[in-house]
Amino acid sequence: MRIPNRINDIIEELKDQYMEKDRYNRPWIIGFSGGKDSTVLLTLVWMAITALKDNGHSLFRQIYVVCNDTMVENPVIEEYVTTVLDTIQKAAKQQGLPITVATTTPELEDTFWCCVIGKGYPVPNNSFRFCTEKMKIKPTSNFIKKQVAADGEAIVLIGTRRSESQQRAKSVSRHEIIGHRLSKHPLDPNTYTYAPIKELMLEEVWWIINAIPSPWGFDNRILFKIYADASADDYECPSVVTDDSHRTCGQSRFGCWVCTVVKEDKSMSSLIKTGIEWMKPLLDFRNRLVEDRNVSEYRCSTRRNGQAAVDESGHNMGNYTMEYRIKLLRELLQIQKETQSFRSSIDLISTQELIAIQVIWYRDGNFSTSVNDIYNEVYGYNIPNNRISLQERLILEKNCSPEHTQLINELLALQKNKVLLMRKYGLATDLESRLESFIKEGKPC
Repeated sequence: MRIPNRINDIIEELKDQYMEKDRYNRPWIIGFSGGKDSTVLLTLVWMAITALKDNGHSLFRQIYVVCNDTMVENPVIEEYVTTVLDTIQKAAKQQGLPITVATTTPELEDTFWCCVIGKGYPVPNNSFRFCTEKMKIKPTSNFIKKQVAADGEAIVLIGTRRSESQQRAKSVSRHEIIGHRLSKHPLDPNTYTYAPIKELMLEEVWWIINAIPSPWGFDNRILFKIYADASADDYECPSVVTDDSHRTCGQSRFGCWVCTVVKEDKSMSSLIKTGIEWMKPLLDFRNRLVEDRNVSEYRCSTRRNGQAAVDESGHNMGNYTMEYRIKLLRELLQIQKETQSFRSSIDLISTQELIAIQVIWYRDGNFSTSVNDIYNEVYGYNIPNNRISLQERLILEKNCSPEHTQLINELLALQKNKVLLMRKYGLATDLESRLESFIKEGKPC
């Protein structure tokens, strides 16, 4: 198979860059989403270092294939990516290549559901995108910093292309240094970025996926089919084909199934139209999150820091009320239960997140409806929700009034659950607030 000159030039450039001597042997970090561009980037890197190995060169530079799992990825893509990453790791070991696979996730209190259902953050939009920082940038930056600490410096390979959009073209131009392959990373010190495929056109990307066998032994037709099934109705990529089965494909973007920043999730809608009907409740739930975002009755009159958040018309603009957060959790668990009847392996929210949400609810003063109660209600279980032992409860009931028994139970809940979150500051304030609330007999929002 003859590889076009433009693609061969990229492979040669990658070989040259890999062999560039530096005192740190700076590791390469490749952001891998499983999409077409990151797949092409890793394919060309793999081909380059394999050629170096076959020619007797020492592969001295470590390569990390890093996947950022936001924990709310499109389930179809998540399943695909998990399988691909496992294949990559096994193939790299078998072929003797210095490639290591790593997956990053947000800190527990930074996950989407801990922020929205736990803390009551309004779902993201263009002016309030907490998700990008907490769920994507921060976990990846933490991983990069660990490698920089170990190796002095690092080089991040990105699959950005100019032809993707005007915005991407501006981004490439803004960060590149004319005449140099590497650019300083905009956020991480001692880190550089390298965009080897920035000049590739969409047709060339699909040619590589369709014509060049995956060097880690995966079937690229699966990726092609996912894009074809999720193709937005108003676009068909002008792909360069290798046979009749490669007539058209989509340029759909995949991301979080619950993304409320985009106006419409075209990829999920298209997947449902092509037969993945079990995703319909997920799409409907996502749409309801968008519709209910600015409903005044679902929002508090203050933000989490106590600052007033009411506009001139009297519309509440603070965090979600506890009642609405309880409603969201109940709906999410109902959808999860329904989805698991089709795909038992799918968890829309993790057990750790459920525990963390309960901790946050305690710290927000909610002790009436527990996460455990809602879970039992949805799944039909009867899991006990005792926060203290039977012996402790009997002693309290014998020596204290019902009101004081409940108060002590709530304070114990705050204390015993503090260890579950990374950031534990504020516990003393929470205890004081609960005591003050009890004395005043006032109930927080």
